[in-house]
Amino acid sequence: MIRPMTMEDLDSVLEIYNDAILNTTALYRTEPETLEGKQRWFLEIEKENNPMFVYEEDGEVVGFAAFKRFVSNEGYKYSMEHSVYVSAKHRGKGIGKKLLQKLIEEAKKREVRTLIALIDSDNIASIKLHEQFGFHFAGRLQHVGYKFGKWLDIVYYQLELYE
Repeated sequence: MIRPMTMEDLDSVLEIYNDAILNTTALYRTEPETLEGKQRWFLEIEKENNPMFVYEEDGEVVGFAAFKRFVSNEGYKYSMEHSVYVSAKHRGKGIGKKLLQKLIEEAKKREVRTLIALIDSDNIASIKLHEQFGFHFAGRLQHVGYKFGKWLDIVYYQLELYE
């Protein structure tokens, strides 16, 4: 079940997020997030009236998704950067796909013009997921991240919601 995220979900969200930090290149952080940091993130996105969702299975939060303005300047108010994270033990079950679909639907309701994904260039699963929804390659930045003893490239994927 997908539902709006609440402050009470943040312990589970933090566990999923910190697992991604410590074990993947899905994001280029190297130190775990604190609960206080995740609470600030939640309040910032809530203040901007942007959506945050969790995927709940058998009463357990096993994934989450959100979007926020790509760049904080007012001229970017119709361009959103999104994030989708799924618990390691629940990956491959279509949860990320359902969360991304929910974000796209929500973006359309809010008249967002474009959704933007920043993806580690080696994250083929995420790239393929985005391509399934019509996202197209929009650029690459080489050697901008360093994690697990190697330099990493980030790729941008973009979905135009209105032509």
